[in-house]
Amino acid sequence: MNPSQLTRRRLLGAMALAGLVPPAFGNAYPSKAVRFVSPYGPGGSNDTSARILAEVLSRKYGQQVVVENKPGAGTRVASESVAHAAADGYTLLWAAAPFAINTGAGLSQRFDIHKDFVAVGPRVLGPLFLIVNANSSVKTVADFVKLAKQKPDGVNFASPGIGSGPHLTAELFAWQAGFKVVNVHYRGDATAYTELLAGRVDATLTAITTALPFIQAGKLRVIAVAAEQRTPVYQDAPTFAEQGVPGVVGYGWFGIVAPAGTPAPIVRQLNQDASQALSDAQVRQKLLALGLQPEPGSSADFAAFIDSEVKKWGTLVRTRGLVLE
Repeated sequence: MNPSQLTRRRLLGAMALAGLVPPAFGNAYPSKAVRFVSPYGPGGSNDTSARILAEVLSRKYGQQVVVENKPGAGTRVASESVAHAAADGYTLLWAAAPFAINTGAGLSQRFDIHKDFVAVGPRVLGPLFLIVNANSSVKTVADFVKLAKQKPDGVNFASPGIGSGPHLTAELFAWQAGFKVVNVHYRGDATAYTELLAGRVDATLTAITTALPFIQAGKLRVIAVAAEQRTPVYQDAPTFAEQGVPGVVGYGWFGIVAPAGTPAPIVRQLNQDASQALSDAQVRQKLLALGLQPEPGSSADFAAFIDSEVKKWGTLVRTRGLVLE
């Protein structure tokens, strides 16, 4: 190595230590705009959380991170578009719970989530809550199970759609506790809560944000959260396990996945940068206000989570004989 090369190497090493140059000097990622594909339309929690994360990453990278909405076919339109995109880190999917549910249920789709994607992560969880009308006599999970078992035709749950996390979590609750459930499907959480307030359904098991004003006004009552432990989204809600019915765990969730073959250094960088963004106090507060719980973590953790979701919901669908669309 000649003196000029040695001097240049020492200079680059000093700059790297000072944080002035990325590890892949001369080949920095990203060098152009990055697309986050949302599988839902504008305005929902998936779209909004994607935009919160995109804004932080845009500032960090000095490049536009843009959210592109591709709703349709239970999130499969967006997933297919990303599965067939270039594996260069510039087209990413802000995947949602149906990414795993559809696979577990064996629905027809023109991609394989294990062969055509790589899990990047991290994830954002949307805890689901068992909520009843405040006029109901139900105050605990045990009360609800007792009521449900007195209804031979089934207890009515409002949910935002067939095959959604709320629909399947209600089925999971019924399976674990041994009662019959009738899922009444509406377009979105807001309509489901309107029906609950009107007394036309017995309960919901869905996201809490839309319900909060009615909870605070004493019109709706939170019974439990379908999570492994209490959530900062609504700390007062005990888990199902705390109330004697373990195994009732279901989330809405979002996380980054990329086309298979995306270079490992890019996957690592995206994971680290997104995890750092979700650890930011202001970002965390924005997400909690949406009823979302940020969960920084590794790509391996996210991949294992997706696999567990595929297995859980696939088992439920087959055991309960559910037909999803």
